[in-house]
Amino acid sequence: MERLEGMNRIEWATQTQQPVSTKMALFAKIKNYASLVRFSHTIFALPFAFASITLAWPKHPVTWRELLWIVVAMIGARTAAMGFNRLADRKFDALNPRTDQWELPKGTVKVWEAGLLTAAAALIFVFAAYQLNWLCFVLSPVALAVIFFYSLTKRFTWASHLFLGLALSLAPIGAWLAVANSPIDLRELFVPLYLGLAVVFWLAGFDIIYSLQDREFDHAQGLSSIPVRFGVAGALHLSSIFHLCTIAFLAAVGLTAQLGVIYWIGCIAVSAVLLWEHCIVRPDDLSRINRAFFDLNAYVSIGYFLVTLADVAVTYGAGIG
Repeated sequence: MERLEGMNRIEWATQTQQPVSTKMALFAKIKNYASLVRFSHTIFALPFAFASITLAWPKHPVTWRELLWIVVAMIGARTAAMGFNRLADRKFDALNPRTDQWELPKGTVKVWEAGLLTAAAALIFVFAAYQLNWLCFVLSPVALAVIFFYSLTKRFTWASHLFLGLALSLAPIGAWLAVANSPIDLRELFVPLYLGLAVVFWLAGFDIIYSLQDREFDHAQGLSSIPVRFGVAGALHLSSIFHLCTIAFLAAVGLTAQLGVIYWIGCIAVSAVLLWEHCIVRPDDLSRINRAFFDLNAYVSIGYFLVTLADVAVTYGAGIG
């Protein structure tokens, strides 16, 4: 009898532990997927999309439904882009000591899983674009082609950083087109185009800094980048020039959209953060690359959105309709 009761207790414990372990395994898998596509890096593109929506508000009030589908489209596009990038670069990631413990080389995410995630995210992006308006839907395959093409550019051009910037610049441009669904005055398009160009050079500038970590590896593998082509000092110099272009295009946004004092104070703050970024990464000291890459550029994207929102709210009294 005691033996039977003991067996029953063991069986009960096993049964109660199974759901817990299943939930933990599911949580771990979701965590691996999020890490695979660097979900936290959405913080770079999403605030600029929100800033673009804010700039469109005075003439094109946005609804909560549009805002929801813009966020879905953004997450879908970025997940598809990162998934494709990881698949395209998995051979190099497995050889690179900095990346050999990433999900695909390590095997915590299978190749077929990454492929399925990428395809699903691309379909979600196209569906979200369809929910927004016909123009966004028609342009969605073009956008996917652009963001997928970036992953191949390191194989043949040192200007791959600019292609990455181009891919990210689709966020503010696409967000503007998503809300400006009435006949569009072409003169209005200068605002999102200037903002898109600011994003191109901002992203390319800090991607150059980030890629300094892989300069020797890229050179050995025959991959192209600005650090490989121009060296550390030359790469940092070009990064500085790109960020000066960013400031110039943000100023063009302010002038074209006729923004006020809050916006210009924000532009000065963005300039200061970018200057700080270049002060902490020097040819003789690359130890703070990760801080320059994530922390400071998160300040730029979120800060720019907040000051743009504040300025438009004060200047135009914009609100969500």
